[in-house]
Amino acid sequence: MPKAIGFDNDKYLREQTAAILERVHAFDNKLYLEFGGKLIYDYHAARVLPGFDPNVKMRLLQQLKEQTDVLLCIYAGDIERKKVRADFGITYDADALKLIDDLAAWGITLRAVVITRFADQFAAKVFKNKLEHRGVKVYTHCFTKGYPTEIDTIVSDEGYGANEYIETAKPIVVVTGPGPGSGKLATCLSQLYHEHRRGVRSGYAKFETFPIWNLPLNHPVNIAYEAATADLKDINLIDHYHLEAHDVKAVNYNRDIEAFPLLRRILEKITENPLVYHSPTDMGVNRAGFGIRDDAVVREAAIQEIIRRYFRYQCEHAMGVVDKETVERLRLFMEDLGVNEESRKVVRPAREAAAGAQQCGKGHAGIFCGAAIELADGTIVTGKNSPLLHAASSLILNAAKHLADIPDRMHLLPPSITESLGRLKKDVLKGREVSLNLDETLIALGISASNNPAAQAAVEKLPELRNCEVHITHMPTPGDEAGLRKLGVNLTSDPGYSTHTLFAG
Repeated sequence: MPKAIGFDNDKYLREQTAAILERVHAFDNKLYLEFGGKLIYDYHAARVLPGFDPNVKMRLLQQLKEQTDVLLCIYAGDIERKKVRADFGITYDADALKLIDDLAAWGITLRAVVITRFADQFAAKVFKNKLEHRGVKVYTHCFTKGYPTEIDTIVSDEGYGANEYIETAKPIVVVTGPGPGSGKLATCLSQLYHEHRRGVRSGYAKFETFPIWNLPLNHPVNIAYEAATADLKDINLIDHYHLEAHDVKAVNYNRDIEAFPLLRRILEKITENPLVYHSPTDMGVNRAGFGIRDDAVVREAAIQEIIRRYFRYQCEHAMGVVDKETVERLRLFMEDLGVNEESRKVVRPAREAAAGAQQCGKGHAGIFCGAAIELADGTIVTGKNSPLLHAASSLILNAAKHLADIPDRMHLLPPSITESLGRLKKDVLKGREVSLNLDETLIALGISASNNPAAQAAVEKLPELRNCEVHITHMPTPGDEAGLRKLGVNLTSDPGYSTHTLFAG
């Protein structure tokens, strides 16, 4: 039974493309288009707008590639402190390398990489050298002198003019980055400064997906965006500039609204003309709201995303990454929507599986963990930990068995394999843990499939787990998290630890 579709992706792609081309023609056939959010693999949008293609932006760029140059911005400080992109578990600089490869795979040429707020950070210089040795053009932009109060300095040869001009050849210049704070806006404004000094009447616009300006402020899709950025303290607001100019209510977020007066002054100083935009919403190119075809479906999907974010922030609070205020903010969102933790269907079965493990005394090292998955047809399958397997490992084996109609009594991993791996981990590698995490289990399953038809049948069913909902009663170990990420499931967990040890080595 396929999941309900609430979003018309093709309609959105047509309307978004037309809106961008309209903006290009409004200027001197030169538009700097800041891409907010993720350029590729936008899984947040896919989760809250069922039917949304997570790579729709790349499809759009592919259609416009003959008219588009791409600049990739990355903040030097993010390189230096090895900031991690949570959904992939990789650092921002690694994500930038991945994005360059992804662009090439889609047939889209990267014009250059811009390292922003560069101040000779060692890690940033190493990153620059690595790219240049691979033939990638790299520019470094320093912190803008005078920003944010001294407009005359900002818009001068000491400010934006101090940055080297980046030569581009095509009418659309997409400016993207691996995450927020990457310096995309500053790069756009620096380029506009240089363009206007050269007599080119170029313009600026922002490609946004969330918040969706023509949905109500308290619509679950917009609340889900606020939930996704709760750690940044973003707040959705009515754009009062838009209301005053057009007598139309539009939703935007606090940082764009707060920055608009300064941005307007800077743009008017650069262009030496009144700003053509009357509000931050006017600056955006956002047709996502017009792609919604079933409001009830996207409402429910957004509510589920809010619950997922709540679990994630609980875990990040337990790890010391976010404050308690962020968790409480998500809890209030859920209360306002009339939902709780167990409104996520897989939560209660996972907790019941953990309780069952405790009753049977089949946990590991005194820790009893449970896991549950909701399959595409709505079936709930559970798993629990044991001296041989992590709960996530048990769960995935059980789910694959169910999908392949394999009897529960039949072993997918013969005892000879699990015992041999256990001895390797304990006696040879001197590890504390003998039980197999999911990454190890998937490798063992692949080996078993070479001479076990049941294991081969189970392996063939693993792709059907993609986009299924999973909950586990403990924070996943690195091996479990890596395996679940590869399978492409939507994971949440309770904020408990699966071991009494502090170091997961």
